[in-house]
Amino acid sequence: MTFRALTTSSALICLAVPASAQEMNFNRIASFMVAENLPDAEETSAEIIDATADGMTLVYTDSPGGSIGFIDITDPANPVAAGVFMPDGEPTSVAVTGNYALAGVNTSESYTDPSGYLVEIDVTTQEEVGRCDLPGQPDSVGIAPDASFLAVAIENERDEDLGDGRVGQMPGGSVFMVDLTAEGALDCDTARVADITGLADIAPEDPEPEFVSINAENEVVVTLQENNHIVVLSSAGEVLSHFSAGEVTLEGVDTEEEGALAFSDTITVPREPDSITWIDNTHFAMANEGDMDGGSRGWTIFSQDGDVVYESGTSFEHAIIEVGHYPEERSGNKGVKPESVTFDTFGGTPMLFVGAERSSIVGVYDITDPAAPVLSQLLPSGIGPEGYVTIPERNLLVSANETDDAGARAHVMLFEYQEAPATYPHLTSAGMDELTGWGAISGQVMAEDGTIFAVSDSFYGMQPTIFHIDVSQSPARIVDAIRVTREGQPAQLMDMEGIALDGEGGFWIASEGRSDRLVPHAIYHVNGEGGIEDYIALPDDLLAVERRFGFEGITRVDDMLYIAVQREWRDDPDNRAKVLGYNLGTEEWSVIHYPLTDPETGWVGLSEIVAHGEHVYFIERDNQYDSRAVTKQITRVPMSAMDAMVSLGETPAVLEPEQVVDLLPHLTATGGYVLDKVEGLAIAEDGTMWVSTDNDGVDDHSGETMFFAIDPR
Repeated sequence: MTFRALTTSSALICLAVPASAQEMNFNRIASFMVAENLPDAEETSAEIIDATADGMTLVYTDSPGGSIGFIDITDPANPVAAGVFMPDGEPTSVAVTGNYALAGVNTSESYTDPSGYLVEIDVTTQEEVGRCDLPGQPDSVGIAPDASFLAVAIENERDEDLGDGRVGQMPGGSVFMVDLTAEGALDCDTARVADITGLADIAPEDPEPEFVSINAENEVVVTLQENNHIVVLSSAGEVLSHFSAGEVTLEGVDTEEEGALAFSDTITVPREPDSITWIDNTHFAMANEGDMDGGSRGWTIFSQDGDVVYESGTSFEHAIIEVGHYPEERSGNKGVKPESVTFDTFGGTPMLFVGAERSSIVGVYDITDPAAPVLSQLLPSGIGPEGYVTIPERNLLVSANETDDAGARAHVMLFEYQEAPATYPHLTSAGMDELTGWGAISGQVMAEDGTIFAVSDSFYGMQPTIFHIDVSQSPARIVDAIRVTREGQPAQLMDMEGIALDGEGGFWIASEGRSDRLVPHAIYHVNGEGGIEDYIALPDDLLAVERRFGFEGITRVDDMLYIAVQREWRDDPDNRAKVLGYNLGTEEWSVIHYPLTDPETGWVGLSEIVAHGEHVYFIERDNQYDSRAVTKQITRVPMSAMDAMVSLGETPAVLEPEQVVDLLPHLTATGGYVLDKVEGLAIAEDGTMWVSTDNDGVDDHSGETMFFAIDPR
């Protein structure tokens, strides 16, 4: 294979939202893979995170790795693994004062015999310098702003397999407090336990405190998530106020996990808050994650007397829907699931950062007026954001992402508040007449007017859709959602992976087959309104050798359709994928081979095919994420090379592709890790290449969709 690569220095990545040169935005500048601190661990995680006083070192808890990890961010754009501390037990939360990290460690032998301890670690030496026993299983740890004391939520969590998973399982939880010396050392002799039983309407004998936060007046607010209750304590452990977190009626939500995005239901649910943070000395914000009965898909600002100052309702979830991060597989279970809230001031503006765990996104709110917060940005995080830390002195926001059981490893991501346009999202449906969700973007094609049509794949099997995208705006905007139908009903048993124009206002759609699920390999002719008018089935010669990894792209040149098959079928040599031809006039099939790059790990396949000018272009990719990714590229062959296609049954010739673009630099250009599925390519008349990634419907995926242009120069 010959190479003619375009690097990022010779290609323009069109990702930015136009903005005033003076506008300040958060943009991701780096991602740190947690496994770099524990390279031999099968699973790692970054859950709760904090920073040293100088803002140069991050400290996070890693429960599956059994460690407390350290990251050197002296250069925040290039975070460096800085080692781990291995406690005797499971670390659950950490907070830092000065150069000392204080972490809760769970040593419980059972739900009925909970135990734990508080450990103090010198961040410089990474050695234990103090320890206090705890009266049960710890969760959140919070340090007072003046560093005079700390509080620990002693959750004593319930056994969800016992008693229908309800609260009312003893022993109940409490809040532990202990003073810190002027040097920041634990003074265990000052330990006290706040009794918070008998307060909640739900299981008052069994409070399960989840999260603590301390204000400048040394008042502690604590959430009792399963009890749906809020308690405010003095530093001595006295109850100052308490009240129910209440419930919310939500209109325009999706409650069915049916493979379609339909936001038409109305529900009333308890808030059941998780994380909570003071925003001043009399108000706090909380993320209404839900656990037992509730989860209101949003967040709330309360006064410490129990008055609701602001309720987000569905506005946060709806904004997430518009940028393609809605997790359809969680529709029946708390939707986007806000879990974390963090407050700080940047550039004189008070800001609240709301993390949606199941959507892997961070909402940035201007809360200058706490009664009318303004959503200013949505930032892409890793999978399952759990904790955040702000370092306003260095203009940094950091997210810790816990999920490590999908394709991508757990990551810590760094965002900088900078004088620059926002680089995310790349694609949105905002501005449409109806709330329109989207995701799992696969094949795409450039229309004559410079807009793009793109298809979603089988993740939305009950709602196959062709999205019409205006790329003249930044971010690019979905302006229409054309539902694909069969006899007026949503077309089923399709996996749309490629799209081509038919030249008459309609489309040719390549559907990837899955015989074990009765999904046929086929090419569908679809009119401009989305109705299926005809289809082309595979001939017996191809059906006899088919495999699951089938059609991944389609392009049309006059009467010829060219279809890229993702990987080898049963009659193909190793690392040879079919490129099929179908003559619309003669109805004859033909074939040629594409030589796939020999994979270092996993597999390599084709994801797209596009005819443009005198060439046919391909996307070739491996199935790897992050630092393990090797092959993500655009290649091409001369159009004349397709003349060597032969009839089925004959020995195919082998194409000789040249590399046009190495996509790896582009996939990390916005500070994230390399995403797996580069699947869409559309080429404008002037040669500009529009590339998109498939976010798998936000199922075991961060939901991030990259949609960017590469300048033909």
